[in-house]
Amino acid sequence: MLVIATENVPPRLRGRLAVWLLEIRAGVYIGDPSKRLREFIWQQLLEGVEQGNAVMAWSTNTESGYDFATIGENRRVPVDFDGLRLVSFLPLEKTAETPGSRDGRSDVGP
Repeated sequence: MLVIATENVPPRLRGRLAVWLLEIRAGVYIGDPSKRLREFIWQQLLEGVEQGNAVMAWSTNTESGYDFATIGENRRVPVDFDGLRLVSFLPLEKTAETPGSRDGRSDVGP
C-alpha cells in the first residue's frame, strides 16, 4: 500500500500522480504499486513539487509496518528514534508584533 499527500503542488504533478494512483481526496493518493514504480513516482515528486510539499508512506517490513519520506518545506520533520521513524514539529514563526519591537519582528532570533 502506498499513500501520498500533497500540498500546493502544480496541477500537472497532480495529474501525473493520478495516472498511477487513485486520488481519494484533493491531493491525497493511494495505490499498491511495485517497488520500482514507487521509486519512479518519488522521482516524479522530486522533479515536480516546486514550492509545495509532499509526504509518501508505504508498507514495508519494519517494526512499525511502514516507512515514509517527505519533500518540501513543512512544520513536520521526520526523525529517527532508536530505529523508529517519528515526526517532530518545528516551532511556529512569531508573526504577531511583540512589545518593544517597532517592525513586528521580535528582537529574539528565529
